[in-house]
Amino acid sequence: MHGAWLMTQSSMRAAVLAGTPDELEIIFYDALRAGDLDRVMACWADEDDIVCIHPGGLRLIGLAAIRSAFAAMLRHGGLGVRTQRVGCVQTLASAVHSVLEHVSVMLPDGPREAVVCATNVYHKTPRGWCLVTHHASPGVVGEGAAPAAAAHVLH
Repeated sequence: MHGAWLMTQSSMRAAVLAGTPDELEIIFYDALRAGDLDRVMACWADEDDIVCIHPGGLRLIGLAAIRSAFAAMLRHGGLGVRTQRVGCVQTLASAVHSVLEHVSVMLPDGPREAVVCATNVYHKTPRGWCLVTHHASPGVVGEGAAPAAAAHVLH
């Protein structure tokens, strides 16, 4: 049984990592919405020094620590999260995406939306694109709205 699980994990990882950083990010957030821990983890590089920091959380280093945190987060099912990309820098071997995560949360007084500012860092490896860092911090509602019209400036 263990061998079949490893083969499934290996096949899933290969399919996930075959795309672009943009496609990998879609898979990552779709997996969070679905509560699919294995698919979330298939997005990550298999490196000792990968890093994940959730809002107000500790710096998690390595697959085991990151898997444990996402398992706890997804224990009751998927996350109500929608994303808005606000920036992207890409080279041949790395990509950095600045993302606003709009997360629906249920509080004692009813549903609320939390805004989270996230930075996702992807590296291209021999196996394909992999997530190596996810760093998220609390944001503010309204962040990412269309910027105010800039005043005309003469140079």
